[in-house]
Amino acid sequence: MKKHISKLVFAAFILVYIIGCFIQSPISDAVGSMWSLLPPIVAIGLALITKEVYSSLFIGIITGGIVYATASSSGFAGMFNTIVKDGVIANLADASNMGILVFLVVLGIIVVLMNKAGGSRAYGDWASKHIKTRAGASISTFVLGVLIFVDDYFNCLTVGSVMRPVTDKHKVSRAKLAYLIDATAAPVCIIAPISSWAAAVSGTVKDVNGIQLFIRTIPYNLYALLTLMMVVFIALSDTDYGPMKVHEDNAKNGDLFTTKSTVYPEDAKPKHSRGKVIDLLLPVVILIVMCVLGMLYTGGLFSGESFIDAFANCDACYGLALGSIGALLIIVVYFLARRVLTFSECMDSVPAGFKQMVPAILILTFAWTLKTITSNLEAGTFVSDIVKSATAVEVLLPAILFVVALGLSFATGTSWGTFGILIPIVTEVFKGELASVTSSGQIPSMVIICISACLAGAVCGDHCSPISDTTIMASTGAQCDHVNHVSTQLPYAMTVAGVCVAGYILAGLVHNVFVVLGCSVAVMLGVLVLIRMLNKRKKIQSSQPADENS
Repeated sequence: MKKHISKLVFAAFILVYIIGCFIQSPISDAVGSMWSLLPPIVAIGLALITKEVYSSLFIGIITGGIVYATASSSGFAGMFNTIVKDGVIANLADASNMGILVFLVVLGIIVVLMNKAGGSRAYGDWASKHIKTRAGASISTFVLGVLIFVDDYFNCLTVGSVMRPVTDKHKVSRAKLAYLIDATAAPVCIIAPISSWAAAVSGTVKDVNGIQLFIRTIPYNLYALLTLMMVVFIALSDTDYGPMKVHEDNAKNGDLFTTKSTVYPEDAKPKHSRGKVIDLLLPVVILIVMCVLGMLYTGGLFSGESFIDAFANCDACYGLALGSIGALLIIVVYFLARRVLTFSECMDSVPAGFKQMVPAILILTFAWTLKTITSNLEAGTFVSDIVKSATAVEVLLPAILFVVALGLSFATGTSWGTFGILIPIVTEVFKGELASVTSSGQIPSMVIICISACLAGAVCGDHCSPISDTTIMASTGAQCDHVNHVSTQLPYAMTVAGVCVAGYILAGLVHNVFVVLGCSVAVMLGVLVLIRMLNKRKKIQSSQPADENS
């Protein structure tokens, strides 16, 4: 019954939204209007309702193709050109996208190699002796995620590969593992001065020291900080709610997947019993070192650039592909030298690793295509016009920017694209104040707060969106059904987002980081404690009839 109600609500929402689109502008003027957000809304809504991501993304793509073809009066030929040539083919031909796919496939091969060699089994056995509880498994996942702060894609896939055997042994659901990975990927990268995200943010602001500005936004980045706090609280207290509680309750009874998803094939079984913990740890260390070196190489470190500038100028996608290929070669030689794998077993791991990453490749390709169509419909222009019209209410501007960034990032699935659109608008609004930065060296606090709100909202929307690269990578790393990950993570992200809105309203009134951050942390902690108390009360009430009958 609930499923039918949710479908009716979704259909009613789409109908109302389409009516609103027609009221705002005819479909022939769809570019830069409400129509531009219709394709991702259709795709995201269908994914959450049907629990089937491939068809949902494809229908969203078809919707976007129809809207764009109608707006450009290009007919069926234009629709197919938009979807196939400008969408799928163009995205697969894009160097950055192909770098991500190469990294995905190479990581899949490395994971299969580690499993075949027995490294994952040995690490699982070691971890079971040293990590005794579910809370310990969750906190270990969080700590590893915090340590790998240089890039979110790298974070998601590496943490998932390493921690799956541990969390499985302690009966942590795959949905919970995916949340732990996702909640320590982008939130950590967006507050790490040495990361691909810092480089992206610093490049969006002109005439100001980008790294200095980025560092000053960290204390006001409420979503990232509160999300990390929430992960620690949930891990230590074993508090879950919403769909995640269903998954966790099932996991405690031995069902790690709940929906019996067969999207991801099982990991390759160990071929040798002589595998050791070093056969997992050393390949992971090699991968981390080589990927960091690859990113620094693309940033010009070996051509005379400083370490900081090399990170700021790096091509993360190319660097990760380059580093992972170099790591794969070294790892193969290592396993051959250790004689835990033969050469033919290493080569058999290549197609097996590719096969493991096929679901992620399909979802990413569809998501990239949908983003391209949304971009062609100029969704960013539509949203930026809304923001410009709201700048008159300066006190509420941080909260408004957070909500708008959340919505845009959720709909488009890109946090980088979101703050790339919104931060220039903020700098334009405060152009007069920023003009004095050159002489005084002090960036106005309201500028810092507003840019922080843009970054926080972008990460939050990216965190929630089914079409976000990072969300897809987290599902892949945990080998969790993608829609299960999105539906279980959404209530958690929205809880933090609600506290963030209140925090940014306070920030607009009181330009004091200690007051804003302190109050936000106190409110977040209060909400989590309240949720824990309600969970305990429900548990007591549900056990009472059984006690009475006994």
